[in-house]
Amino acid sequence: MYFVAAVLAVLSGLFYAASHHEIGSLGATMCSYGGTFCDNPFLVLVGAGLAAAWGMFVSVR
Repeated sequence: MYFVAAVLAVLSGLFYAASHHEIGSLGATMCSYGGTFCDNPFLVLVGAGLAAAWGMFVSVR
């Protein structure tokens, strides 16, 4: 789950950069397919936080 949380955190940053037109044509493609996440990348960051919390909750040591 920590891997999923890390991937979602990176995706949140990419959607943030795409919404501010900082990554060129890749950003335009990302926003055409994931417009909701370009409008509000905080949703993906919340998902990353929930995945990390779930990973901490179910980890067995």
